[in-house]
Amino acid sequence: MADPACHQLVREALDTIARLRIRKTPALREVRRTLSRRVKSLPPDTVLTIAAELVANGPRWVGYELINQHPGALRALSLKSVRALGAGNASWQDVDAFGVLVAGPAWMLGRVTDAAVLRWAASPDLWWRRTALVATTVLNSRSRGGRGDVQRTLAVVDRLKHDREDMVVKAVSWALRSLVVWDRTAVDRYLAANAAILHARVRREVGNKLRTGRKNPGRVTG
Repeated sequence: MADPACHQLVREALDTIARLRIRKTPALREVRRTLSRRVKSLPPDTVLTIAAELVANGPRWVGYELINQHPGALRALSLKSVRALGAGNASWQDVDAFGVLVAGPAWMLGRVTDAAVLRWAASPDLWWRRTALVATTVLNSRSRGGRGDVQRTLAVVDRLKHDREDMVVKAVSWALRSLVVWDRTAVDRYLAANAAILHARVRREVGNKLRTGRKNPGRVTG
C-alpha cells in the first residue's frame, strides 16, 4: 500500500483484531465500524485499497463489509477489482460474504456485467460457481435494494442445475428460494420443467418454500 496513512489504518485494525480475546462476529464488526468511521471521508478508491489489504491479511468479510458500508466504494468497483477481491476465497463463509456484500451489489449497480457472472458460473472453481449463485440473491433481496430479477437469476441457475458439488447445490436452492417472494409462478414452473435435472435437495427445499414459505417446515427460519 503506497499511502503510509492508509497502511497505518489497516495495521491498527489488524492489531486490534489480533488482540481480541474472542474473535466472534460482534467484536469483529465493532472493529469494522470503527474503521468505517475513520475512512468515511476518504475517496472510494482509497477505501477499496484499504479493504483489499484487509481481505488479504485479516478476516476477509471485514474488508468486504467495509466496502459495502462506504458511501461510494461499491460504485467505484470495476470487474477487475471485484475479481481481485474474490480471488482466494475457499470457504462458503468467505464466498457468501463476498457474494452478498460485494459481487451481488456490484452486479446490481452495473459494475459487473451479466456476461462476467455467467463466466463465474462456468468456472472450474466451485467457489466462483457458488459466487455467481449467491450474487443472484442480492437481486432478490429487498433489504439490499433488490427488486426481483427472474431473468438473470434463472440464467445463472440454468448454468448450474446439473452441478452436483454440495456447495453449489445448496446455493442453487438458495437462489431459487430467494426468487419465490417476487415470482413464485416462475419458480414453480422452473422447478417442474427441470424436475429430472435438479438435485433432490433443490426440489425438496424449493418445493417446501413454495408450499409453506419455509425451506424446512417445522423450523423457525425459511
